[in-house]
Amino acid sequence: MQYSNEKNVLLMVALLKAHGIRKVVASPGTTNITFVASLTHDPFFQVYSSVDERSAAYMACGMADESGEPVVISCTGATASRNYFPGLTEAYYRKLPILAITSTREECKIGHLIDQQIDRTCQPKDTVLCSEHLQIIKDDEDWWNCTIKANRAILALRHNGGGPAHINLPTLYSPSFDIHILPEVRKITRIYSYDVFPELKNRDIAIFVGTHRKMTIEEQNLIDRFCENYNAVVFCDTCSGYHGKYALRLYGKSDELKTDILIHLGEVSCVAYYCKPNEVWRVCEDGELRDTYRKLKYVFSMPLNVFFNHYTTAVHNGISAKFNTYKKKEDVFFSQSNDVPFSNGWIANYLHDKMPDGCAIHLGIVSTFFAWNRLRNNPSIDFSCNQGGFGIDGNISTLLGQSLVNPNRLYFCCLGDLAFFYDMNVLGNRHFGNNVRILLINNGRGVIFRKPGNMGSIFGDGADEYISAARHYGNMSPTLVRDYAMNLGFQYLCAKTKEEFIENAHIFINPQMLEKPILFEAFTEVNDEIQGDNIHSSMDFKNKIRSLLGDNIYDSLRTIIKGDTKGKMGVDIGSNKKH
Repeated sequence: MQYSNEKNVLLMVALLKAHGIRKVVASPGTTNITFVASLTHDPFFQVYSSVDERSAAYMACGMADESGEPVVISCTGATASRNYFPGLTEAYYRKLPILAITSTREECKIGHLIDQQIDRTCQPKDTVLCSEHLQIIKDDEDWWNCTIKANRAILALRHNGGGPAHINLPTLYSPSFDIHILPEVRKITRIYSYDVFPELKNRDIAIFVGTHRKMTIEEQNLIDRFCENYNAVVFCDTCSGYHGKYALRLYGKSDELKTDILIHLGEVSCVAYYCKPNEVWRVCEDGELRDTYRKLKYVFSMPLNVFFNHYTTAVHNGISAKFNTYKKKEDVFFSQSNDVPFSNGWIANYLHDKMPDGCAIHLGIVSTFFAWNRLRNNPSIDFSCNQGGFGIDGNISTLLGQSLVNPNRLYFCCLGDLAFFYDMNVLGNRHFGNNVRILLINNGRGVIFRKPGNMGSIFGDGADEYISAARHYGNMSPTLVRDYAMNLGFQYLCAKTKEEFIENAHIFINPQMLEKPILFEAFTEVNDEIQGDNIHSSMDFKNKIRSLLGDNIYDSLRTIIKGDTKGKMGVDIGSNKKH
């Protein structure tokens, strides 16, 4: 067998074989030579010829209708693809699985008066369900991107009743057909409730839940039983909506979070990347391809209770042993969380186990979210965060909207100064009730840009000018927010130290409805925020040192040095710095 050396062609051919698509109607042309020649040299494919592209599309309709199989049609550039539209329209309204692969030069040549170069970036609505462009592949990023796009187009042939799909396949006109073995490719399979489910036995399994609506008791019980059946654990986003007994927080990057199969639930989450799976099974009713980990294998297009009901038996195998292992790691982390200066992290750690039962908390993104996500929070509390669009705007407005639904429930918001001032105009809305309490952590900048791990941190104090946007909004004025809030009818609280915060916190977290909504402003310093984040980020390092020395030696060492973290080994265990 001889295949073109063009990588996007090799990927396309290999994925067609992986999905079992063998019938092809090819029309003559130059830009599709690399693709068609690669197919005709492989006996797996059944290739038929049609000079007229309009006839080719209708031939494919007849073949797909009679065989029940997907059929590929291939043509060259210029107006050839335009002649597919009548047949594709027929396929659209009859839900026939026709995959139109139109070859072309790269899109950058569109609009420059180059012969036979037409614009295929938009398709008529009632011709195809999905249209993708498989760019020339230059690196691993392109390979991954094309893998997802090709799988998406192929899966569209059967999704939601099915129909035609389109792939634009550019070429470099390579004359080389010296590839004899197709590359390994990642076939993604969409599973419906009526399909045969893949086996799930003797595998190392974990679940990750991103942002998700609050789960029902039935759904939580099903997940808990699943964990007991398969010795699994549930890594959670704070806003996961899961409050079952196998919940674990993703508190930092660690090799220990590797797993064979990851069951992926929920939507956007900024902590999802801490999991390192070999294979991902995504469960979501929309059936869309969300390849967060670039290891997606199955997409289960169904409610999560259908998935977990299928794989879960009534047999109770006791507490997951894996959960106990990870729980001990969490305990080590949480036991050291107090060891931070007055900062976002310290405030979250102080408040998390004191918040009123049954309240709701809305978190600002990044620093505030990370601070609360590292904690084992009260399961009766519902958390939310605007992680969908993942911008700093709209936090207080979202909180107001939540609070209007249930005036008898307390609604808290915790956010940084840039997010607060971005949305501060809503504080003047007349619908604010006394069930709203806002915690503003004011460090005078977007402090996330100053923290190690963010590219802005390489500029040090220089980041304040244009990257972290320091000295705006009164430059941490002690009166600006106070006067604004009080004039709008809020009770105002303020803290600049841990002691002041503790003194005022009992008012802020009072479980009773008070006379006014509350705005609590905590002023923190940028270096304290950075130091606090460093200590949290170094927990993985500490855990590695603990594992090397053993618990007894590690604890004895900490007792001996009593705050002077510089040991004889020349390493600062608290800050992960060499001396």
